[in-house]
Amino acid sequence: MGRENFHRILDETQQNVLRMGSLVEEAIAKAVDALTRSDVALAEEILKADDYIDDLNVLIETNCLNLLALQQPMASDLRTIAAMLDIIIDLERIGDHACDIAQITKNLANEPLLRPPVDLPLMAAKAREMLREALDAFAHHDAEMAHKVPEKDDEVDRLYRRVFSELIQFMAKDPKAIGRASNLILVALYLERIADHSTNICERVVYMVEGVPKKLKRSVVEFNEFIAHSDEILSPHTEPAT
Repeated sequence: MGRENFHRILDETQQNVLRMGSLVEEAIAKAVDALTRSDVALAEEILKADDYIDDLNVLIETNCLNLLALQQPMASDLRTIAAMLDIIIDLERIGDHACDIAQITKNLANEPLLRPPVDLPLMAAKAREMLREALDAFAHHDAEMAHKVPEKDDEVDRLYRRVFSELIQFMAKDPKAIGRASNLILVALYLERIADHSTNICERVVYMVEGVPKKLKRSVVEFNEFIAHSDEILSPHTEPAT
């Protein structure tokens, strides 16, 4: 394989990574939209579209491995290929989380309507913003941008905690809604994980550009801590979250 052909395939593969990223971002938006509108048909569409995302994942991985096997890449190209192999893992998992949310929409279709907390769409928008900027950093090989994106994770985690507390208190008032509210807590957790995967992508971009592995700033949702204090949250004397 000549160098010109090598770089052509490398460029095409990077474009496919961005294409995959665009598809998973769209899947997140549709999944939350389907949930808020109880749109089972849209949820089914998301689940079917995931096959295409998976196929694109396989294509990118195959091209990356072929580039490694057929030519000895220079150091910067080698880091780019390694970064893409890692990034598509995070993108595939983000796509899976969108499918998880779509499946929850289907599971709740025959249940009495429980309006999702107003912060869920905002949380989804913030997670999508992080993903979009992480992919922009990859597209432009912009390490400075990649360093900034994880700072937004604090806001996603703050929204997660607020949604969690709101739903716990809702369950305390109406035990019959525990199943439905628990599913919405899972949705919030999936969105928080999407933000974490976006941070992972930023770390790979920094390594790709700077050649030094770095752990970027991130917040950790202490889910078990909330569970440990659930009795307090469920107390009938607990004031509603503001």
